[in-house]
Amino acid sequence: MRTYRTVNLNVLWFLIALNLLIFIAELITGGGIAARSPLISFLGLTPALLSKQPWTIISSMFVHGSFTHILFNMISLYFLGSFLIRAVGEKSFLTVFFLGGLAGNILCFVLAYLVLRGIIPTLFGDPFTPGIGASGGIFALGGALAVMVPRVPVIVFPIPVPISLWVAILIFLFLSFVPGIAWQAHVGGFFLGLVAGLIFRKRRRTYYF
Repeated sequence: MRTYRTVNLNVLWFLIALNLLIFIAELITGGGIAARSPLISFLGLTPALLSKQPWTIISSMFVHGSFTHILFNMISLYFLGSFLIRAVGEKSFLTVFFLGGLAGNILCFVLAYLVLRGIIPTLFGDPFTPGIGASGGIFALGGALAVMVPRVPVIVFPIPVPISLWVAILIFLFLSFVPGIAWQAHVGGFFLGLVAGLIFRKRRRTYYF
């Protein structure tokens, strides 16, 4: 007899609600434009100011700069998060999400610090530009699932046919390198997710969704 885990998505909905509430606060304080909100500077991760604003290593994960930014991030968070919760539970989901966001932010900081010191070129990061968004944690979820269930078919607009999950994640990772996107956070979160996926896969070989 196969037994199924009772799925509780309360934690996932709480994270989505928190992101939405902060975005509404950004709109209010930014005169209807989130990117102009002082909350961006206060909560976003500016690598050169991290020693003065240490909370931003976490708070930046809940700040978004536009409707498009938060829309796509929350859709991705819901679908990837709900899959991972079904596979490993809420606690493991939260661990992967927060450690992925933290890993992405740490990579942003390290590369920006090396840029500031003149060790690497500026294309690796801007020490004075705030980094915002939940993408590091989201890519960690994607990285974990890409290891655990790589062949699960998914639809990625505008591709008209289903593709394997691991291919979809790599496509989005590749798209991270367009200008204006903090690819460092995506890469850091993705690799943290890969490690988490390997750990989960060793614990259990088969996952049902």
